[in-house]
Amino acid sequence: MSETRKPVCLVIGAGAGIGGHTAMRFAAGGYHTVLARRSDEEGLAKLVSQIEDAGGSASGVLLNATEDGSIEELTQRIERDIGPIDTALYNLGAQIGNRSLADTPHRTFELGWRLGTYGLFRLAHAVFPAMVERRKGTLLVTSATAAVRGNTGQHSHAAAMGGRRMLCQTLNAEFGPQGVHVAHIVVDGSVDAPDTLGKLLGDKFEAYKASKGEDGVIDPAALAETYWHLAQQPKNCWTHEIDARPWTDTPWWNDNPIAAIDRK
Repeated sequence: MSETRKPVCLVIGAGAGIGGHTAMRFAAGGYHTVLARRSDEEGLAKLVSQIEDAGGSASGVLLNATEDGSIEELTQRIERDIGPIDTALYNLGAQIGNRSLADTPHRTFELGWRLGTYGLFRLAHAVFPAMVERRKGTLLVTSATAAVRGNTGQHSHAAAMGGRRMLCQTLNAEFGPQGVHVAHIVVDGSVDAPDTLGKLLGDKFEAYKASKGEDGVIDPAALAETYWHLAQQPKNCWTHEIDARPWTDTPWWNDNPIAAIDRK
């Protein structure tokens, strides 16, 4: 890997859904992909093998992104031993469950912030200096409906995702003129991801997808094509925010929060 010095796509939050499929897409496009996730070493190895079996280049690492220094050490090691980080994807969720204010302890609220905003801040701190020096680089940020609309029981999640969105805007304001592209992707719908929605719904997962109808759940491989496109945009046509949802879903700006609660 060190001899080829391919451009690197670093995926923080590389599960079997958006993160894993985005890694596969970038590997198919000639990148070395570094897949980082908190746990499930077996699942991580499976993703790396899938990329390599398809002719791509990849490596995997277990990473506790909430631990200070972990993201920083990983990015330094990649730049030194593998290649320049051309694209980084921050794909960590910050959903701590549907909780009332009284049922949201201070530490639980803080965990949402650490996952949703602080980790992204640290990643930007770690990768932007080299990107600025090269006058080239992309930071892709997976976000959620909660970034643009707060619902009952989502105090931690909405605060974390709203902060994530605003952080993307401030980063763009400072680093866009220096050649670094930041794209905030609002995933405004359910994703066919066994590591997230699949674990949440358990044995109801397949029935839920069937109830949504044909093309009623976001295909992470299709969404990965959007991520790829964002990273390849020329500087004269950068997209800084985009939202995606199945055609059957009502857009976040037209939805009714009370109706959303009733549907759960």
